[in-house]
Amino acid sequence: MNTVQRALALGLAAAAIQALMLIAFAWPAARIAPRDLPIAVTGPQATAVAQQLTAREPGGFDIRTVADESAARDAITHRDVYGAIVTGGQPRVLIASAASPIVAQQLSGFAQQLGGVQAAPAQDVVAADPHDPRGTGFGAMVLPLVMSGIAGGVLLTLLVPSVRARVLGLVTFAIVGGLLSMSVVQGWLHLLPGSYVTMAAISGLVSFAVAGTVAGLAAAIGPAGIGVAALTMLLIGNPFSGATSAPELLPKPWGAIGQLLPPGAAATLLRSAAFFGDASIAGPLTVLLCWAAAALALFGIGIARTSRPAAAAAASDPVPAV
Repeated sequence: MNTVQRALALGLAAAAIQALMLIAFAWPAARIAPRDLPIAVTGPQATAVAQQLTAREPGGFDIRTVADESAARDAITHRDVYGAIVTGGQPRVLIASAASPIVAQQLSGFAQQLGGVQAAPAQDVVAADPHDPRGTGFGAMVLPLVMSGIAGGVLLTLLVPSVRARVLGLVTFAIVGGLLSMSVVQGWLHLLPGSYVTMAAISGLVSFAVAGTVAGLAAAIGPAGIGVAALTMLLIGNPFSGATSAPELLPKPWGAIGQLLPPGAAATLLRSAAFFGDASIAGPLTVLLCWAAAALALFGIGIARTSRPAAAAAASDPVPAV
């Protein structure tokens, strides 16, 4: 391929990547709508409200009828539902802006337009942090965690020749990065409540999973692994993480797929641990631990891959005469 052909090929490749990035980031944002969004209804008009919600947004809600308001609040605090509509007497709309400010706003709007619950006041059962009531800071926090993890994995791969030494660098990055990032997020920006140690541990686990996948895949299959891992985290994991909205607001099945990748699992785990205690942490924690374990396995493959040529070279050296 001559210089002109190479320039044309690179230009076409760059244009294709640009289009792909526009699709990855703009399409989910432009198609936000409830899709099997779990909410609860209770009270004497619960059936009528459920029918109206279904008619208004077919397929939009996973409606769960609960015994009473107390049960509805429990479902919200355990992250089983995003909100609830309580009928009978003075109707009430229960929301959880900490789970998703966008969902809380949409649920309040839907409820106000339903017959029989007009002017129903909204009660925020689990409120977002007062320093970030709209959740914009939280949403903006996930991308830097992912980008820094990708950068860390690339730097370890390119600048540290030894695969074993990269593991040491990865552990250092995860520990120090988790402590520093939460010092900024909690100590300066005040975006998340909760235990500093817990939040730092989660942040460190996210860094380990992302950077470890990049560096581990590169160690296992070569430089192409950097591109595969980085594109997976950036073009699929980040836009479909639900960090700025909710997984149930994204096009199917991408919202669910996003929860199986580190960015989506990180957003869900940070929200759950910060605002909901131990509620619903098992799923996203398991996802991140699996990615971290996979990264270590990839490093193991990389160590074996680099050890074989060295062993073969040593075996081929002639034995000096005595």
